[in-house]
Amino acid sequence: MKKISILLTFLIAMFVTFSCANGDVKNKINKENLENATSRDNNIKKGAAIIAFDKVEFDFGTVNEGDIVETVFKVTNAGKTDLIITNAQASCGCTVPTWPKTPIKPGESGDIEVVFNTSGKPNRQSKTITLTTNTESGREVLTLKGSVTPKTN
Repeated sequence: MKKISILLTFLIAMFVTFSCANGDVKNKINKENLENATSRDNNIKKGAAIIAFDKVEFDFGTVNEGDIVETVFKVTNAGKTDLIITNAQASCGCTVPTWPKTPIKPGESGDIEVVFNTSGKPNRQSKTITLTTNTESGREVLTLKGSVTPKTN
């Protein structure tokens, strides 16, 4: 039984070896895929995008409940490859971020606009906006904080 399994394994190995030897490998390469891979590899060699902010936290001070707080975070691409922000997720539905949907070229800047609706949010508030990016960490966090004076009934 052992001799039969060894013989069978040997025959399968020979079949695989000879079946893969047929054909010219160079003719099977898709030149467009090769060019895309070369371009991708060159971009990877440049390194991850580097994001720089004018501020990562905005203190809006004290406002009245029902007020709308707005701010802009300026982002600059300090890297050597395009900066891509694929998503901006707020920690609460009361906070709405708007971000650049197109790549930010090296050396260029873009704005992340944030609107916070204080209705139903009395007292001390801290809201975050998490950016999904192509930076080394893959995510960046911005913060809004301040105090909301409750409405008097």
